[in-house]
Amino acid sequence: MAWVQAATGLPAELFFKESELRQAVLSPSGTKLALSFGGDGRRVGLFVLEVDDTSKGHAVAHFSDVDVNDIHWVNDERLIFSTTDFSAGGGRPSGAPGLFAVDASGENLRMLVRRRHAPMQTGTHIVSRTLDWNHELLMVPQPRAAETNEEVLIAELKFGLDDSVSYYPLWLHTRTGRTRGAEVRAPGEPLRWWFDGQGEARAVMTRKDQYLTLHWRAPGQTEWQVLASGDVLRMPFLPHSVDDKGQLYVTHGEGPEGRTVLSLYDFASKAPGKVLVSLQGFDFQGRLLRGAPGERALGLRLTHDAETTIWFSAAHKQLQQKVDAQLPGRVNRMSCRRCDGKDVVALIHSYADVEAGRVWLYRGSPPQGQTEWTAVAAARKELQPAEMATLDLHRIRARDGHELPVWVSTPRRPAAGKPAVVLVHGGPWVRGWSWTWETWTQFLASRGYLVIAPEFRGSSGYGDAHERAGYKQWGRAMQDDVADALQWARKQGLAGEKACIAGASYGGYSALMGLVRHPELYRCGVAWVAVTDLELLLNGSVWIDDDTSDLARRHSLPEMIGDPVRDAEMLRAHSPVHQAARIQVPVLLGFGEDDRRVPLAHGQRLRAALQKAGNEPEWVSYPGEGHFWALLKNRVDFAQRVERFLERHLQ
Repeated sequence: MAWVQAATGLPAELFFKESELRQAVLSPSGTKLALSFGGDGRRVGLFVLEVDDTSKGHAVAHFSDVDVNDIHWVNDERLIFSTTDFSAGGGRPSGAPGLFAVDASGENLRMLVRRRHAPMQTGTHIVSRTLDWNHELLMVPQPRAAETNEEVLIAELKFGLDDSVSYYPLWLHTRTGRTRGAEVRAPGEPLRWWFDGQGEARAVMTRKDQYLTLHWRAPGQTEWQVLASGDVLRMPFLPHSVDDKGQLYVTHGEGPEGRTVLSLYDFASKAPGKVLVSLQGFDFQGRLLRGAPGERALGLRLTHDAETTIWFSAAHKQLQQKVDAQLPGRVNRMSCRRCDGKDVVALIHSYADVEAGRVWLYRGSPPQGQTEWTAVAAARKELQPAEMATLDLHRIRARDGHELPVWVSTPRRPAAGKPAVVLVHGGPWVRGWSWTWETWTQFLASRGYLVIAPEFRGSSGYGDAHERAGYKQWGRAMQDDVADALQWARKQGLAGEKACIAGASYGGYSALMGLVRHPELYRCGVAWVAVTDLELLLNGSVWIDDDTSDLARRHSLPEMIGDPVRDAEMLRAHSPVHQAARIQVPVLLGFGEDDRRVPLAHGQRLRAALQKAGNEPEWVSYPGEGHFWALLKNRVDFAQRVERFLERHLQ
């Protein structure tokens, strides 16, 4: 059977374990390469390789009780990084990751910011001026020619009684640990800052209750001017980035779909000006790639169906074409040094829908006896692209004519009868998918299932109109979109008559409501860390601890989901916990016992309601876990439970 071949050939652990390669970053001169690397039970450490001979490498930071994360070069001889603990459950108290600095040689390791809820790392140089946990990295400035940078820009976080967080910038010296003021004061409580390449504050967003105000300070000026203000859900435009020429890039909606575009702000007309990027069918999502200090940007890295880079520099364009020719049919994310010279050095992160990614080095003038191209590392080397599912984006029409993007992952060896799993993303106000390798879709496809992943209304990334069409539509039009995606796949001959619905968080809610609203479509449902009680989500409880802010409960959630008083009847009609008697098929439920985003009470209440209705669900809860399974043993255990559950009901 195809099922047996797939299951025995590709163990669940290969999909769900942490990637061995976490990050790769070139030094400013391009002579060194920093890697965060771990896997197979080893802690993730920080390593530095010589670009001209990658066999010459050494560990510069490796701890026994914590993993290295988020690395940056401060200068060619100094790095900074934060830490996390991949062996701890996801339900631990949320804590700051701290900040550490170390020389590329491995010497002068120093803790700059303490970690919260964690002991000090052995061997770290800790002094009295080490900052408390409520400080985090904002940016590493670009050094000017003939200068060696030693400082980074951090923020001191201050917490309000309404769960708000304000950010106050400081300069931090990575060798001495000394701080100095950033010589900038916000005209209110600062929610977010935008800086140029040298760390000069150009824009700041302040907040008062649910209202936002955007302020601007041009190069050479000390006073702030107001550019825009509005409700958190209704700003006329939002700042995206600033460059060293004093230009402000903003995003705003355009056209009947309200698709987000990128524009330069026109200070003369006091409004967004020339549109720089407009994507057909997608919101602009991307970042500015800075050039040398004082120069214009090098390009833009953005995502439509897949990631791409728009280079403004002719040298970068030419080099990107060379890379793409060498590694065709893939996304090739490139960074380079001396990009227009014969001694160019480029780092390429290359990935596709069928491969999690590989890192390559390209050298225009390699040492004698070496080749231009060097394979550095692979993210998941045990999984071969030829075994993975292909991913395609389709655009269909929902029952009311609304355009609906739908991603389909097609297995290499479909199981008999073309069984399907409708996989609903969480959020829901996020973009669920793009053309990349994804754990759950690949795991399910490896078991022979067609995976249908709709970007239902309410999802972001496809225009403001698409997102706002999901307001107050939990379990209603949003749920119809999910059903319409499956019915479309069946009409196209992609999916057979056997299907289950699955998802986490909001996706888990949708899986349960799919069984309530469209019972004829599904043979089973899988829901983990799922919202089951909309009244509990919107009102909270003095007896149940959660992390939903008072600000969200007062202002945004009543508009986006429903008002707990005026919409009480609608909310009850679309809460799985109150509609459990209508669920007649098998259900698998999974919850984290320390989840503060969707507390365990959601699961317990639904389990009791299903039992009362005579439909005993399969149940698992994980001690120490929160809104995601952080421990590998739990990720694998749940994946295997899902595998067995689907096998019983779809095979």
